[in-house]
Amino acid sequence: MKEDIRMIKERDPAAKNYAEILLCYPGLHAIWLHRIAHFIYLRKWYTTARLISHLSRGVTGIEIHPGAKIGRRVFIDHGMGVVIGETSEIGDDCLIYKGVVLGGTTLEKKKRHPTLGNRVVVGSNSTILGAITIGDGARIGSNSVVVKSVPSGATVVGVPGRIVESLPSETRAELDFEHGNLPDPLSDLMKMLLQLHSRLEERIKRLENQTEKNR
Repeated sequence: MKEDIRMIKERDPAAKNYAEILLCYPGLHAIWLHRIAHFIYLRKWYTTARLISHLSRGVTGIEIHPGAKIGRRVFIDHGMGVVIGETSEIGDDCLIYKGVVLGGTTLEKKKRHPTLGNRVVVGSNSTILGAITIGDGARIGSNSVVVKSVPSGATVVGVPGRIVESLPSETRAELDFEHGNLPDPLSDLMKMLLQLHSRLEERIKRLENQTEKNR
């Protein structure tokens, strides 16, 4: 518990003191209640575990299935609307923002939710679907929809998610993720098409002028 509180104090500049963190951070409360529910779930007291999970959802606005596996020092920041499915696995030191969904894509009773490595950052309102793996140190941009595995150190944006940057995860600063500076692959493509269109127009004008002179 001390580790969780200290981690939030280090990561969130809005946290003024430990008392505020202890009393006013629903993401922290959701993680603690999940640990209790997960402990009970592993002992096959499924209804009791789900009841604790349900109560936690009502209090925090964060829905974590008691079967999900969550590592150490995971921070759910502004967590309203976060949904983490039953077979999800989250590594250590991950940062998850509000509205994130770790969802399944099949009705079969098997591994059907994502696995997040260590130090993964998932931006607001992102959706990660299926039994895919998000590698260590990966970054998922806000509002992205990810349906394929992501290698370690990659940055993904868009719908569907596309890799726009790939760095060795060990070379990154822990949480160096400026959402406002993320590249937009569709915007870059439109710029390329407009530049090509402009060059073609210039070429056509030169050809027309040359034709007029030759007449």
